[in-house]
Amino acid sequence: MTNKEGVTEVHVVILAAGQGTRMKSTLPKVLHKVCGQSMLSRVVRSARSLNPASITVVVGHQAEQVRAACEGESRIGFVVQEPQLGTAHALRQAEPVLTGKSGTLVLLSGDVPLLKGHTLLGLVEAHTRAGAAATVMTAEVDQPYGYGRIVRTGGAIARIVEQRDASPEQARIREINAGIYAFDLKPLWSALAGIASANAQGEYYLTDLISIYRRQKLAVETLQVGDPQDVRGVNSRSELADVGKVVRQQKNAELMAAGVTLIDPDTTYVEENVEVGADTVIHPGVYLEGTTRVGSACEIEANVRLIDSVVGNHVTIRNFCVLNGAVVADGAVIGPFAHLRPATEVGQGARVGNFVELKKTVLGPGSKANHLSYLGDAVIGAQVNVGAGTITCNYDGVNKHRTVIEDGAFIGSDTQLIAPVRVGKGAYVGAGSSITGDVPDGALGISRGRQTNVEGWAERKKSGAGGTGE
Repeated sequence: MTNKEGVTEVHVVILAAGQGTRMKSTLPKVLHKVCGQSMLSRVVRSARSLNPASITVVVGHQAEQVRAACEGESRIGFVVQEPQLGTAHALRQAEPVLTGKSGTLVLLSGDVPLLKGHTLLGLVEAHTRAGAAATVMTAEVDQPYGYGRIVRTGGAIARIVEQRDASPEQARIREINAGIYAFDLKPLWSALAGIASANAQGEYYLTDLISIYRRQKLAVETLQVGDPQDVRGVNSRSELADVGKVVRQQKNAELMAAGVTLIDPDTTYVEENVEVGADTVIHPGVYLEGTTRVGSACEIEANVRLIDSVVGNHVTIRNFCVLNGAVVADGAVIGPFAHLRPATEVGQGARVGNFVELKKTVLGPGSKANHLSYLGDAVIGAQVNVGAGTITCNYDGVNKHRTVIEDGAFIGSDTQLIAPVRVGKGAYVGAGSSITGDVPDGALGISRGRQTNVEGWAERKKSGAGGTGE
């Protein structure tokens, strides 16, 4: 079967049914994340580079959880392998959805997260060019333990021997099976039916297909990848950490090549979809996650975490700040120890200081909240000064209410603004006030008890005379 351009169709099957017992986790192995993205989503992304006619994911262990994790992915089908009886058995579960299809089937593993799209394109091209029944992707590694070995006869692949079934001589072979294949669909299903489970695990090994094809005089080819990291699998937490480090190093190298300064790349954690402008300086211990975008000539100081946030140009974010779903305009200064929660917008040149938390709040251009304040569900205009210890009391136990502070207002320290409330343009609020009603433009709002001084009270207390002085 060919598409409109006359090119043979490609169908992709991804094996994601295994439990991954060495991960010691209740989470399915393929859903463990590498730099913010699950291993399975990374494999799906690589598969899409082939522009396949279909993508089928074989699920089994915690199948519904794996399905749910793929809800945002378009054009993916699922088949269930239950029980899990090996890779050949897993692939056979896809037969009903691919019956009647022709072309090339590309088989991938959901726990090989570093696989690149161009590597897959090279596999399909080599397979098609050779007219092979099967093409096996291989790699030569220094430590092949745990992988199936490529056994050759006269230079051609003869069979693949799994680690548990390998003789001492075979175990010394450094060329390993990457677990990635291209198959001609026409002979595939009948050949799979001939695979037996006479091995150490009592499972149906897909690798036995190579020997079957050789006996049938069908062409079997191999394609060795140039970089073994591309096909590195993950079976344990330590291997997960290793591949995460590879991705981070690649991303950090790209950033530095584009003009970003990383003070210590080994302790800088930037996810792949993050964008950072030139001349930005990033200090150690910084985490940039999700869809975060940082402009040019910024300074991100140590131990800052930015999640799905947008930061303009010439912004300084001081030590130990957390921004999640926030937008910060050019020239603003944040922190240290500030927390900007979702739907927060900080205007141009504004300042958010130490131990200030903003949630669903707009802080206008040039405005300042420098110390120890909580500003939630608020709209704050330009050139507003918010004194230390200010709280917008936005929650009445049932509903959230909005506080509006208009341009040029001055909020004294230790003020509680009991929402819903509005402070007008140029208005003042006296320190220590609890404001329950609107403050008109240019007015002074003040709400606190009158101070009383009792002369001589301290001396009387010390002498035991007592008395309140009232």
